Amino acid sequence: MTKRAALKRQAREFGVLDTRQFVEDAKVRQMPRNAGGGWSPYPSNDERDQAYLKTLKPKSEGQAELMAAMDTHNLVMALGPAGTGKTYLAVAKAVEALEAGRVGRIVLSRPAVEAGESIGFLPGDMEDKLAPYLRPLYDALSDRLSMKRVKALMAEGLIEIAPIGYMRGRTLNNAFIVVDEAQNCTYVQLKMLLTRLGWHSTMVVTGDPHQSDLLPGVSGLSDISERLEQVPDIAVVRLAERDIVRHPLVASMIGVL
Repeated sequence: MTKRAALKRQAREFGVLDTRQFVEDAKVRQMPRNAGGGWSPYPSNDERDQAYLKTLKPKSEGQAELMAAMDTHNLVMALGPAGTGKTYLAVAKAVEALEAGRVGRIVLSRPAVEAGESIGFLPGDMEDKLAPYLRPLYDALSDRLSMKRVKALMAEGLIEIAPIGYMRGRTLNNAFIVVDEAQNCTYVQLKMLLTRLGWHSTMVVTGDPHQSDLLPGVSGLSDISERLEQVPDIAVVRLAERDIVRHPLVASMIGVL
């Protein structure tokens, strides 16, 4: 393409050109200002917001019930098989509440229980040792926020991830608390966790009573959920196989295993 043809093409796409931008044998030239058409790096009056945020929508009736319960109750028990989105929805609602200013911090807790195999002694400090157990919570957070933002919020104390053993004696005010994998908690542990709820706070307890890694009869999730189901101001949402949103084979396996 000749220089004359290039100038005509630029004039059609970007408007009037300043020929002083072109110097004989010049290697670099300025990008012309937008004169009514084409793309320009210069800001305009109608700047577009490039922020990206996934829209949180329920994919089943059970998920819709769970989301509604989290919006209207301060204590929610979310029970159901693997793949029903219990943890993801709870963490997503927590991030939504923090971003909207309805709570001042997010507290995520999970029991440090090995799933049937021993991983031995891990190197590092306390955070390094607990990282494998708390990884699912990091995954859910990073899906709603960038990891850079997650680390910044954690450094400021706005997001706290802690094992259940560090929750005793605390009162969690103005917070959104998510207790994950509650089927691996004993009755005493769950009673202690539930009584941490403070003013202007929401607590969501998630778990699958049929998938506990504790010895038979040790988990307290089923007993506590049945007792709390009789309390009017507490929501107990029971998800089923039809609410599984993972691979269709997951729902098939859950039904026969």
